[in-house]
Amino acid sequence: MRRRDFIICLGVSFAWPVRARAQQADRARRIGVLLPYADSDPEAKSHLSAITKELERLGWSQDRNIRIDARFAAGMADQYPILAKELAALKPDAILSESTPAAAALKQETRSIPIVFVGVSDPVGSGFVTSLARPGGDLTGMMQYESGIVGKWLAMLKEVAPRLARVAFVANPKNRGYDYFWRSAQAAAPALAIELILNQISNDAADIEHLIESFARMPDGGLLIVPDATIIAHRDLVIALAARYRLPAVILGATSSQPAHSCPTELTTSTCCKRRRPMSIASCAAQSRSIYRCKRRPNTKRLSTSRPPRHSD
Repeated sequence: MRRRDFIICLGVSFAWPVRARAQQADRARRIGVLLPYADSDPEAKSHLSAITKELERLGWSQDRNIRIDARFAAGMADQYPILAKELAALKPDAILSESTPAAAALKQETRSIPIVFVGVSDPVGSGFVTSLARPGGDLTGMMQYESGIVGKWLAMLKEVAPRLARVAFVANPKNRGYDYFWRSAQAAAPALAIELILNQISNDAADIEHLIESFARMPDGGLLIVPDATIIAHRDLVIALAARYRLPAVILGATSSQPAHSCPTELTTSTCCKRRRPMSIASCAAQSRSIYRCKRRPNTKRLSTSRPPRHSD
């Protein structure tokens, strides 16, 4: 998730009419923020910094007229409902959430507080909005990935590792985006002559390590690790395992928390690439070296808050 997405969504959430601001100038605003990271995670710090700076640019300062209440789920599925309840109880003027589990938990807790979400791949299928053109209700935000992008991820793996025969689809089935990406991967794999192997993970690091280690014993394999709150929490482990077993891998949804792997977009790990591709991390097993590059990110879609777009795809 990029800082720019937060800036765009803040504009949606806090572009109050001038008259309303004047009428309530004597009351400090309050916003809630629910993030999937741990509070010590560099991503969490970066996103909170983006929120604070953009609000200041818009005239909202924590020492003058606004208060920010942040909560951190640290990738723990059972924490989202608890933290969402805490934030709703504070009765903020608006809530900014990142990830599908965060938005889902907040939706269950309030029908009156405006919620702006980022890091959500299927807002319609998840029941957050009625349509992309007309969200309806009290939720709006950014659609991060269209379903067709999954086929491109698999094609990229096949391109950098032509002998690729099987790909492990790694995700936590408890996360709502799981079915969205799994259906798309199933539809795209046959055309690429790829056997798709389901690898369901939990939030346990040992479980993730065991699954990837077991898969690595088979030849000509690769990893497709889709955007997932669990992966966000364990991204350094996943990146290290892909490098250890020299598995071509596409890892989406988070940057590494390690300075050496730092990149302002999502991470993509790939092996056996003889020429540089638009990826973040390319561990070239054949050459026993590593390349660190930033990957071009697919376009995100902002959900309309007024009328539908004039043109549609």
